[in-house]
Amino acid sequence: MSLAAKSNEIRMALTGNESVAYAMKQINPDVVAAYPITPQTEIVQIFSSYVADGDVDTVFERVESEHSAMSAVVGAAAAGARSMTATSANGLALMWEVVYIAASNRLPIVMPVVNRALSGPINIHCDHSDTMGARDSGWIQLYSENAQEAYDNTLQAVRIAEHPDVELPVMVCQDGFIISHALDNLYTLDDAAVQAFVGQNNPRYSLLDVDHPTTFGPLDLQDWYFEHKRQQAEGMKNALDVIPEIAKEYEGISGRDYGFFEEYRTDDAEAVMMVLGSTAGTAKDVVDAMRSEGKRVGLVKLRVFRPLPVAHLVRALRGKPALAIMDRAESFAASGGPLYKEIRSALYDCEQAPMVSNYIYGLGGRDIRPEDLRQVFEDNLRAAAAGHIEKPVTYLGVRE
Repeated sequence: MSLAAKSNEIRMALTGNESVAYAMKQINPDVVAAYPITPQTEIVQIFSSYVADGDVDTVFERVESEHSAMSAVVGAAAAGARSMTATSANGLALMWEVVYIAASNRLPIVMPVVNRALSGPINIHCDHSDTMGARDSGWIQLYSENAQEAYDNTLQAVRIAEHPDVELPVMVCQDGFIISHALDNLYTLDDAAVQAFVGQNNPRYSLLDVDHPTTFGPLDLQDWYFEHKRQQAEGMKNALDVIPEIAKEYEGISGRDYGFFEEYRTDDAEAVMMVLGSTAGTAKDVVDAMRSEGKRVGLVKLRVFRPLPVAHLVRALRGKPALAIMDRAESFAASGGPLYKEIRSALYDCEQAPMVSNYIYGLGGRDIRPEDLRQVFEDNLRAAAAGHIEKPVTYLGVRE
């Protein structure tokens, strides 16, 4: 993703939380229901000031818990309202029951999630254990490298969620404190461009459409449950076509191109690293430094984790000698992190598949340093030369 301005854009200095709140202001959703939790609180606090100042027409519901926040936007979305909320970590966990209900009812809710370690012990800093835990909930998941991408992903999420071939909720993820509280330069579209892009919400079904009565959330036993889950899976599959369509349209108004993932200097790479989120920025600097030394390394920054773009990843990774998967979450399966297992599975039938290793890092907000990422690349260059991986899973930067 390249940072470039067009005539309808304004350069601003915003934190990740501010950029998402500003995107929400420009979207002007019908309903926002929210409960505060660090490090997400600023998003809804800033947005509430837009409501109080009359900058948006949104009904802002102050609820008593995150479970209630998700329940409220489920009801609002079922009634045909464009609905949003936001959360982090333990808040997402408290929503758990209703997170699944939102996806099962095919409700196009957009929820910024500021990634934070999921207790216990209690920790308020970044890792991906919260959204990785929700990876099978039926929500689309978009991950952001910086405040610019958090802003752009939020706008695109509305269109993806509401597309008639998808009709699924979307999480827009950004790393807690690293992005959410860090000031960054970015370009925002003007309000008119955003409104033209997101358009009007035209739900296929609504509880308020009395001429066409609809049932939401009924008891669904053996006779139809399986078919409804299969339909839900088809919506996720359809998102593989819709996400690039929306991205192409967004590129037309912003000049910024988004794919399922970004390939950085991978064409002739012998060792490739795959990351989610803010670590990509540090990794790009390390790639540049090692390239200047003649070392053939590259980076794949995954933006879309749900749906997982398997065919696209296989094409990008085929023929690469060694691949290091960076997981900022532990799956407690005694066999590596969640991203590692999914990517390794995706490559199972791939001819000329790379050797794959896993590095679990940064849990609870532990810093990931350039020298740590250099170590990963050096490990994988040695593996590429030797033809085998010495250690499949490494806990990077931990005191063993």
